Amino acid sequence: MIEFLGGFWTSLLAFLLVLTVLVYVHEMGHYLAARQCKVRVEVFSIGFGPEIFGWTARSGTRWKFSAIPFGGYVKMFGEHAPEETDEHPPLAAHDLEESFFNKPLRQRAWIVFAGPLANFLFAILVLAGLFTGLGEPHTPANIATVVEGSAAEKAGLRPGDLFIEIDGTKITRFEQVRRIVELAPGEEIEIIVERDGREIRLTAVPDVVEETRFSTTQRIGRLGVSRSSGDMVLVRHDPFTAVWKAGVQTVSMTVNILDAIGQIIAGERTAKELGGPIKIAQISGEMAQAGVIMLIQFAAILSINLGLINLFPIPLLDGGHLVFYGVEALRGRPLGEKAMGFSLNIGLALILCLTVFVTWNDLVQMRVGEILSSW
Repeated sequence: MIEFLGGFWTSLLAFLLVLTVLVYVHEMGHYLAARQCKVRVEVFSIGFGPEIFGWTARSGTRWKFSAIPFGGYVKMFGEHAPEETDEHPPLAAHDLEESFFNKPLRQRAWIVFAGPLANFLFAILVLAGLFTGLGEPHTPANIATVVEGSAAEKAGLRPGDLFIEIDGTKITRFEQVRRIVELAPGEEIEIIVERDGREIRLTAVPDVVEETRFSTTQRIGRLGVSRSSGDMVLVRHDPFTAVWKAGVQTVSMTVNILDAIGQIIAGERTAKELGGPIKIAQISGEMAQAGVIMLIQFAAILSINLGLINLFPIPLLDGGHLVFYGVEALRGRPLGEKAMGFSLNIGLALILCLTVFVTWNDLVQMRVGEILSSW
């Protein structure tokens, strides 16, 4: 039990550190875009609920840390058009000029989109910093061993082969092979390898296996090859090359995440693989213990996930607001208050259901019931 509690606190602290940084980045994207469009920002909060501490800037923005550390928000002046009544007279000219609702559609859309965009740019920034300062983790894409009876042996792969291309993707590192194969369980893939100075084309069908990672069972593809142990190196790049490689890796990870989500929707993967805040906290702790390189890479992946999730067309999320703005652009006027309210209620219900589902997944995968019963 002591070991469990020690791991729990390590995971929680690492999770809160990573989450606080990512939430700050996301909300800073909204904030900077709002200030660029001359919208008054009333509150910039890390966390929800009662304020723990904060300060008011000259601009009038209240910067604060709140009691519930899971998320954050930026509150802009005039987010919704007010109803003019005797109790609420028309806004003064300077207030109207700084109101969010009074800005052109393109500016409102930009302010909303800037949050997820900041998460993608942050992923590129931290990866570029890693590749410049410490180096990019790099393992040659050569085969050291081939498992007997595996998909690789059936396809004709041999020790000493060097991966050149898989399904049209150029291969430079062994990690690319693993990512592509894991997302193609039971699917035919085209492989080009270099053998004795010649390029050879092969076809393989990765075996379907279930593997437990971070207490989560996943259905993945396995080729049955391995590289030489201890051949990973850190390759340092100049700043321009590092930014380019970080951008390519960010795009690659984004495509892989969308591919995995598509497989879950299509029923090719089980939804039990989805993880929630408990799972993220556990992985954060494990990455922190594994070293700074792993933690930085995990922060980049989590930032990409945060950006993607917020772009989903679900009311209450940034993507949902962008859908509303798209409808407004087509109709020439915003959705009515009733339609907007109904959509937001549906969005809230969806988010709550998803949160409960992934949290339950986390508890089941971590066997919390068994842990509690052992106390």
